[in-house]
Amino acid sequence: MTLSTQTMTDEQRKALILEYFNTFDRGGIRSTGEPILSLFADDCMVWFPKWGLAKGVDEVGQMFADLGSTFEWIDHTTSHLNFVFSGGTTVAVEGLTRGRHRDGDWQAGRPQWGAGRFCNIFEIWDMKIQRLHIYLDPDYAGRDTDRYPWLARELSAAR
Repeated sequence: MTLSTQTMTDEQRKALILEYFNTFDRGGIRSTGEPILSLFADDCMVWFPKWGLAKGVDEVGQMFADLGSTFEWIDHTTSHLNFVFSGGTTVAVEGLTRGRHRDGDWQAGRPQWGAGRFCNIFEIWDMKIQRLHIYLDPDYAGRDTDRYPWLARELSAAR
């Protein structure tokens, strides 16, 4: 990773993170017309469950293309994001999503155990995302229930 040369405020980091979520919701095109990858450092690292660690903008682009091909649309509820600033370059962000995945629709809280809640850990400096780890349940449509006895019981009781 590159060495930091430009001081950033927490508000600047927050603005960049909001641009990231809004860009993702617009299908990867920033408000400036640039692609989402312009928010990332050339040597960035991004981790997503069931995909793994992407290193550099080319691999991150492939990861986003792979993930994006499974969605019809997604909405990060940016008005309800919870930002936790470290006092340094790291920012944790909790939030909610809803959308339409190739396996079906989802919305945070419907059902309570389902997909839609996330926590992302960003490292940001020099006005770029250097590292991003995305923590969430990638079973957007809630189909992976047989392996969890408490979910299987709940679903059979509801039938």
